[in-house]
Amino acid sequence: MEGLDRDPPLIARSQSRRPSSPLVIGALLTACAVAIGLTAALFSQGSQALLVLSRDARRSIAITPQNDQEFVALDDLATMFQLNVREDVGAITVTYKGKTIVLTPDQALASISGRLISLPAAPVRTGGRRWLVPVEFISRAFALVSDVRIELRKPSHLLIVGDLRVPRIRVTYEPLGAAARLTVDATPRANSTVSQDGNHLALRFDADALDSPDTLLQPPPQGFVQSVRLLDAVTVGVDLTPRFAAFKATSQPLDSTMRVVIDLVGAQTETAAGPPAATNAAGAATTAPPAPPELGALTLPPPSIHTIALDPGHGGEDEGARGTDGTKEKDVTLALARRVKAIIEARLGIRVLLTRDDDRNVALDARAASANSNKADVFISLHANASFRKTLSGASVFSAAFPPSAEAAAAAVSIERLPTFGGGTRAIELLPWRLAQAPFIDRSVELAEIIGQQFQNRVPLSPKPVDRAPLRVLEAANMPAVLIEAGYLTNPDQEKQLLTNEFQNAFVQALYDAVLKFREVVEGGPRPAAGGGQ
Repeated sequence: MEGLDRDPPLIARSQSRRPSSPLVIGALLTACAVAIGLTAALFSQGSQALLVLSRDARRSIAITPQNDQEFVALDDLATMFQLNVREDVGAITVTYKGKTIVLTPDQALASISGRLISLPAAPVRTGGRRWLVPVEFISRAFALVSDVRIELRKPSHLLIVGDLRVPRIRVTYEPLGAAARLTVDATPRANSTVSQDGNHLALRFDADALDSPDTLLQPPPQGFVQSVRLLDAVTVGVDLTPRFAAFKATSQPLDSTMRVVIDLVGAQTETAAGPPAATNAAGAATTAPPAPPELGALTLPPPSIHTIALDPGHGGEDEGARGTDGTKEKDVTLALARRVKAIIEARLGIRVLLTRDDDRNVALDARAASANSNKADVFISLHANASFRKTLSGASVFSAAFPPSAEAAAAAVSIERLPTFGGGTRAIELLPWRLAQAPFIDRSVELAEIIGQQFQNRVPLSPKPVDRAPLRVLEAANMPAVLIEAGYLTNPDQEKQLLTNEFQNAFVQALYDAVLKFREVVEGGPRPAAGGGQ
């Protein structure tokens, strides 16, 4: 469970985006033929050439492999970057705008103003007077004297010169029954737009070029995707199969990565297709009953719940609770969160935001801040419990608890009137950061009760499955919010149980059903009975 003390700073959180550069895009468009050539060279990983990408030119330098190392010729670098190369007795001197790099034959070192830089191999002389240096010489030595930014991406055989945006692209495909999910990660972050032309999608990135492997994706046979390929220097194309009917795309920033999630939905006629017609004893064809429709088809999200913030507790160096067999709370919560996200987005079309989607630490205040800034309608924090008593077991669901004085302070919220751009004023409610949850206490209690009811007979419950506690991770959530303890890792039997598919599937299905039930309550349906599954 998260900590209960420590006062967080009262700070304003905002997210900034780097503006697009029309000049950059314009320069690329005016060099269309060059850009097409760039695309072919950039994504041909098998070629023995280093592609040099700069603001005003795209050129290549030959790579010479020797002894499991890749070398480039010093005279090629000299021509491209206007270097002065001079061979003296026992040394090779490389000068750039008054700055000097000294190389010594047979030594894997470079000297810059007395500073020694290690190289993976020593310079090598080829036929005549041609010297070769390791490719890493560019990033380890030349980059230190260059007056422009130099970035070497050796796996891609790419050298970026200047302040260009060239995100690495990674694509993954996940089948989800009658639907599927395509995830496209761009690192560093680059915004993109998704457009459709029949059975083809195009992701155009706000970048100068893309860095990607030869084959962007190998989709499974008979899936929704035929191929993923580069259409031009900044556009990824997705060719879809006839199974495809519709899609929904959402973007989510993750540290230095911008993630685009494209949910693909199959044609309705596909789920209605049954097995081949059977024959009776006389050989006449009989009509087979139609197969039941598969879960997974997207429906339009209801107006009451558009976004759910799902918070996998702990992460990074903060491992959380640890079981007898070494199971870490941070791993259990992330596995559960990913499953919940997949089923809710695939079946309901509701956006699910993960406060973390990898093994990294996220501050407690940043978790609620992420939910608030993304205007989430529900906040659910997932955890696994621990106790000195190894016999304790079972799941619990908590909503936030505040002392009476805090709830009174939240009720007496101050209102200020601020000017608007169009003239006039607008009323703004001002509430302390740690009291943001207070106005949502009743709804949060209802949500906790519903989850407790849905867990009953499906997920083992603790003696008091629904409760309230002063949980800091919930205090700043500006929407209904709960914290779920899935079970006790310190109970050896439950530690094993938490890792099984059977338990995780039951947990995810119960939480999915709870979301459906809570949506009915928010929209004016019947309220949950008190007790929370007790």
